[in-house]
Amino acid sequence: MKVNWATSPSNTPKQDTSKHHHIFVGDLSPEIETAQLREAFQPFGDISDCRVVRDPQTLKSKGYGFVSFVKKVEAETAITTMNGQWLGSRAIRTNWATRKPPANRSQNESSAKPLSFDEIYNQSSQTNCTVYCGGITQGLTDDLMQKTFSAFGVIQEIRVFKDKGYAFIRFSTKEAATHAIVATHNTEINGQTVKCSWGKEAGDPNNQQQQPDNHETFPNLAASYTYPYHQQMGYWYPQGYPQMQAGQFMQGMQYPYGQYYGQGFG
Repeated sequence: MKVNWATSPSNTPKQDTSKHHHIFVGDLSPEIETAQLREAFQPFGDISDCRVVRDPQTLKSKGYGFVSFVKKVEAETAITTMNGQWLGSRAIRTNWATRKPPANRSQNESSAKPLSFDEIYNQSSQTNCTVYCGGITQGLTDDLMQKTFSAFGVIQEIRVFKDKGYAFIRFSTKEAATHAIVATHNTEINGQTVKCSWGKEAGDPNNQQQQPDNHETFPNLAASYTYPYHQQMGYWYPQGYPQMQAGQFMQGMQYPYGQYYGQGFG
């Protein structure tokens, strides 16, 4: 069943939560529903919005969700208290989510059909767990990549090429790498818009060659990731949330959370 989040069941306008304080909740168990997520965070204060994000085709949980609090102090307390706590069969991860930076959309970007998680997953071999991240000409470090990408899963190796402005991040699973590409492509890291795609396979002698910024390898990638999730707010995944401390989201790197999946929330 598709849900229209623009209005409530009583046909009254949905509450404007754009100025509220939004939390990203990652590593959710597949069985967790929105009601359970809300119940877990309810003790911390007045929740204005809560949802588990689902794939619009399969309606399966994507393994993350968002909780919005009216008061910042309540959101801060929820982040620090709930990070690492068990919900269902997994320990969840929490941190701030904030607005997606304004995008300069080309004609191709605005007209192309968004790619799904499965499409990105199938663009590379079953054994490829390596993500290419390029476009960081200032401040590129191992620590920055660790903080940015550890949100999506266990990282086995990071290779930074500071002088060329890109890095390779190898995850323990292809699923984690796929989430990382979907989440970070065309978002800001350290104030710079990055391009992410599949990297070379581990052991490939060309692994240190720079990936094309125009994504010739994956021509549809540059026009993807414009999923219409809550467009009036324009939030994306956070980046680096396990290392971020509550209250630090107003400065420094941006942590955008979701213009994903306009329908199919649990």
